[in-house]
Amino acid sequence: MFDLARAGDTAELTECVDAGLPVNLTNAKGDTLLILAAYHAHPETVGALLARGADPSRTNDRGQTALAAAAFRSCAPAVAALLAAGADPDHGNPSARATAAFFDLPEMTALLAGDES
Repeated sequence: MFDLARAGDTAELTECVDAGLPVNLTNAKGDTLLILAAYHAHPETVGALLARGADPSRTNDRGQTALAAAAFRSCAPAVAALLAAGADPDHGNPSARATAAFFDLPEMTALLAGDES
């Protein structure tokens, strides 16, 4: 299942979730399906998991969130979907906001601040 999230295989992954796979399933490192989809820049998969109840606030064992992963990858559609689902840009370690600042990602900084212009 984790490979499906990494690959962005939205159709097969959501079929499994719809059949009963826990949407907040985590691997041995605490990575959720959502975190992996966000880190690998698959906004369609991120959106589908969120629509099925994935928790945008979950952190992995290192304190990282899906929002920080999406910001690190500069995946604006995934960042926007996570923010719309209630992800907090200041949650996690490092937070999405701190990640954008550290890696000098002005577009992500602006998006996280709510400035999409």
